[in-house]
Amino acid sequence: MSTAVASSNSPSKTSTPTQVEDLRVTGVKRLITPVEVKELHKASPETLTAILEARNTARRILRGEDPRLMVVVGPCSIHDTESAMDYARRLKALADELQDRLFIVMRVYFEKPRTTVGWKGLINDPHLDDSGDVEYGIKLGRKLLLEIAELGLPAGTEFLDPIIPQYIADLISWAAIGARTTESQTHREMSSGLSMPVGFKNGTDGSIQTACDAMRSACSPHNFLGIDQEGMTSIIRTSGNPDSHIVLRGGRDGTNYGPEHTALAAERLKQAGMPSSLMIDCSHANSGKDPKRQPDVLKSLVEQRAAGRKDIVAAMIESHIHLGSQPAAKDGLRYGVSITDACLDWESTAALLRSV
Repeated sequence: MSTAVASSNSPSKTSTPTQVEDLRVTGVKRLITPVEVKELHKASPETLTAILEARNTARRILRGEDPRLMVVVGPCSIHDTESAMDYARRLKALADELQDRLFIVMRVYFEKPRTTVGWKGLINDPHLDDSGDVEYGIKLGRKLLLEIAELGLPAGTEFLDPIIPQYIADLISWAAIGARTTESQTHREMSSGLSMPVGFKNGTDGSIQTACDAMRSACSPHNFLGIDQEGMTSIIRTSGNPDSHIVLRGGRDGTNYGPEHTALAAERLKQAGMPSSLMIDCSHANSGKDPKRQPDVLKSLVEQRAAGRKDIVAAMIESHIHLGSQPAAKDGLRYGVSITDACLDWESTAALLRSV
């Protein structure tokens, strides 16, 4: 076979490297560092002391050392900081009123996992226009958490992106890992380094074993990739988080808050060598996503506790100022109405908690 050789008189061609990276990336923007955000919205020593005490209270309840019921209550998601603070002020007054029997934590969720696509939450899309202004979302979220903390009201959130805790976790008293991420190694590793109690939801299929496995993993030491306070990629080493529990939220086959379900969950946890503390999510599959059915779930929880079930120590309620939900939109939103899951209204929430 003959080989063609280019003539020395042939015009030269400029060669370009073959691109193999970022073929589908349309942009990269450096993000403000955690230490910069914390300096911008700085927590006072008094505020941080109150958060530490709230975490310790949650731990005591989970361990059965405090007989009160812990209730994590608030909007399915935060999309409007004005209505969130309105809700927080109402909830703080109610928490003070009921503090002898309830330890109330406000649900302040900024990240929303999606089954396919949809609004991803205040941090990812604060303008509700799919612009992805994450830096503004982080600043806005931290500012809101700081204002809630300064009221003296503990906050709880679900951590979805493993980078976000470096920006806001110091203001969180209780954390959740969602049904879609409980099975994720990344989230189990992240939870092993969190400084507050963590609740693992059962899987969307209703599997309790998934949450039990997550708890065992989270209480163990791990090494994984993350960022430090200066935003540098780092190896994170953790000692393990012993303050975890299961959150029963129902599944595709129905509810799992009844006495037979809670007894099974407690037994599974004991067999796994894990604490048998249970939180019951009154929303999601346990209510069939009908907020008006959440009181029925809480009533069952209270009855089980009255019958001697000391391992049922906490509840979660999705509640906002007004009943129901509305589609996410940049303009024309009704004040105090959820743009994700439908929520119970404030008046019904207050009456429900006073009845416990």
